[in-house]
Amino acid sequence: MGLRDLGTYPEQEPFTEIGAKYHVQVQALADGISGESFAYGDDPYQEVAVFSAPNPTGNVVVFMHGGGWTNGYKEWMTFMAPPLTAAGITFVSLGYRLAPAVTWPSGVQDAAAGIAWVHKNIAAHGGDPERIFVGGHSAGGHHAAWLAVRSDWQDAAGVPADVIRGALPVSGVYDFTAGNGMPARPRFLGENTGNDTDASPVHTIANTPPFLIAWGDHDFPHLIVQAEDMAQALRDAGGAVETLCLQDCDHLGASYACGISDGAWVSGVVRWLNNHQK
Repeated sequence: MGLRDLGTYPEQEPFTEIGAKYHVQVQALADGISGESFAYGDDPYQEVAVFSAPNPTGNVVVFMHGGGWTNGYKEWMTFMAPPLTAAGITFVSLGYRLAPAVTWPSGVQDAAAGIAWVHKNIAAHGGDPERIFVGGHSAGGHHAAWLAVRSDWQDAAGVPADVIRGALPVSGVYDFTAGNGMPARPRFLGENTGNDTDASPVHTIANTPPFLIAWGDHDFPHLIVQAEDMAQALRDAGGAVETLCLQDCDHLGASYACGISDGAWVSGVVRWLNNHQK
């Protein structure tokens, strides 16, 4: 089926002021762009949207929306598809269930199940199941980084240990432990404070696929620090890491930049993918 009407989703938490602004803008940016929706689970949020490339290279970018783990739709990322598919990239926007309806680790379990669907089915849409790269903005960047650095979910999801060939988080969150700079502990972590470390990619690095870590130069200050710390932790673990500071971008602007065809992020991703062939 086509992209889902947002009114058919279960109700979410009320948007914050910044969330409401983003919601309006990304819908406007997505006007006229079509894709296909596929379910990987029974919940409406457990779906992926696939945007096929007219001349596919085999590269697949699976991207997850932000929204503070309490808001968001896979359709939010629709605006990113045209410049990526034009470059031969099969683009997939992966949805996941939200807090407070579910808490840790349900979101990353959904993301893992979505990756498993992509691995099994993406060849029918021009993608190479051995060329899957995962990314996300903000909360989605957290999910992407967590999947990329962990080695304890692949067997349960039924995918190869190296299913993720690289990670592309944008303005992601990498640390939930004390001193991380966040104004409040996110509700998706639940009541168990032991989840704070388990959910923190910077503290749980087991795999080190290549990373391209991006953020805005006017992003939230604590996210800039977290991005730099994550890059260093990956390097210390032997990983190959590139960083990209998106100029004149705040937290929302860093996301919008991911849909600009001649912009720094899209051109950087295309170059980075070309440098990380099998």
